[in-house]
Amino acid sequence: MQYGINLLLWADTLSDSLLPLLDDIKSIGYDAVELPIFEFDVEKYAAWGRHLDNAGLARSAVTVRGAVDNPISPDPAVRALSIENNKRALECAQAAGCRCLIGPMHSGLGVFSGAGPTADEWKWGVESLRPVAEYAETCGVTLALEPINRFECYFITTASDVARFCREVNHPRCRAMLDSFHSHIEEKDPAAAIRSMKGLLQHMHISENDRSTPGSGNVRWTETFDALAEIGYDNMLVIEAFGLLLEKLVPTVRIWRRMYDSEKQLATDGLRFMKEQVEKRRQTC
Repeated sequence: MQYGINLLLWADTLSDSLLPLLDDIKSIGYDAVELPIFEFDVEKYAAWGRHLDNAGLARSAVTVRGAVDNPISPDPAVRALSIENNKRALECAQAAGCRCLIGPMHSGLGVFSGAGPTADEWKWGVESLRPVAEYAETCGVTLALEPINRFECYFITTASDVARFCREVNHPRCRAMLDSFHSHIEEKDPAAAIRSMKGLLQHMHISENDRSTPGSGNVRWTETFDALAEIGYDNMLVIEAFGLLLEKLVPTVRIWRRMYDSEKQLATDGLRFMKEQVEKRRQTC
């Protein structure tokens, strides 16, 4: 098991000002960080890969698509751009040394039609992601598609949605992830959702119900960690909590107030919580 934290706690754009964080994150005890890929600068991500190598940190990456590059748009040109941008995100992930690129790459985040997904949108989504999965193979990066709650997305919102979608894309580089924040909104039984993902779950976000410090809110953590242990999950556990300096995401995730005492407090307490939960289940095996 590797324990990681998403840099979206601090910023949504990588800059040299964030580099001192890497030693801090390592000193707290993390194994990995998750990089935002909202720009397509391969050289920058290659440089960050070198910085992360020097810091001794593994890495994953997160990207999103929006209105201008929506994979389920009725406009073929928009869908074509979604394919291109997902491929460019993969190139950045590859350059940074990421094994996994995660997020809602299946549709435009925060884009709504006023109705549920149509058969055409589903077909367009599958057709848009299949060449991306094929390209991911050439990059040596695995996609992990994320179900997102109904207030941010209408296309893929549950574990059953993402499992069906991945089956139809039908490529070994197209896998799934879950985020405890979203699943505790959308799933009747979040633990059952995890169990249903056995063999497909590539990545897991550990996120509190209010995006604050994991373990401090209302997520059903006992059942969540029990289910992860039951399916033998042994990939990354990554805390996703958002700061206030997220120009690209604030209009969608709607974080308007500080949800923690400090970033270091959240990172420290969150890591301790994850490790305690995992160790409890190892001791009972």
